[in-house]
Amino acid sequence: MTQALTSETGYLLDNRQREAGRRFDALAELFDPWTLDHLDQLGLAAGWRCWEVGAGGPSVPTALAERVGPTGQVLVTDIDTTWLTELSGPATAPIEVRCHDVAHDEPPGDGFDLVHVRLVLVHLPDRAEALRRMAGAVRPGGWLVVEDADPALQPLACPDERGPAEELANRIRRGFRALLAERGVDLAFGRTLPALLRGAGLHDVRAEGCFPLTSPACRELEAATVRQLRGQLVAGGLATEEEIERHLEHLRGEGMDVTTAPLITCWGRRPH
Repeated sequence: MTQALTSETGYLLDNRQREAGRRFDALAELFDPWTLDHLDQLGLAAGWRCWEVGAGGPSVPTALAERVGPTGQVLVTDIDTTWLTELSGPATAPIEVRCHDVAHDEPPGDGFDLVHVRLVLVHLPDRAEALRRMAGAVRPGGWLVVEDADPALQPLACPDERGPAEELANRIRRGFRALLAERGVDLAFGRTLPALLRGAGLHDVRAEGCFPLTSPACRELEAATVRQLRGQLVAGGLATEEEIERHLEHLRGEGMDVTTAPLITCWGRRPH
């Protein structure tokens, strides 16, 4: 689901931190129905071999396993499998969890009916090469589905900036974007996916965007992200401790309409 940059590895949002689990839950609530609807439309069914790249949390791999059944296979990879341990073991076959870095390692196999990656490539320095390797792991006639954010397409936390609370939210979101940009994140990456998939030799390329404008999950994702990054926001002079506490208090209510960056979902088929 996401491999995000940290100071030690280049990834900003460390999956080992407690808040990562809350972020995964919020992302699943926001985007899993959208993601799975698109995969179902591509024909995902019993017997398919799937590679879920940078899964982060267990929700999408579990849904894939339910669809492919005992005759299929779901290979789940991430650089940190902390949140995927519950997927291991015969009770959850056909899921296999493997530690793997899509930015540097060769694909863990080929001939997949489906390769899916969500909110991973935008954080990688050589994202186009990683995409080409994933495309090469798809069988002829199979599908590559890449989903990633485009913060520059809609950069605000609160598009309806109607008061001081929303102004503060947008200023903190600008700080978050600044931290991402410092780590080499392409804040306009999502819109480039169709050209990248065609450049990787895929056909029948299509793309759509998901833009949840407000929900409890949007507020929880925002709060978990800000709690996880508060030290870096303060150290960088991007927000004060008092401002962060005030923002988190606003997020505990229902009066603030907080959104996420648009999620661009792009898919293409490897030609026969």
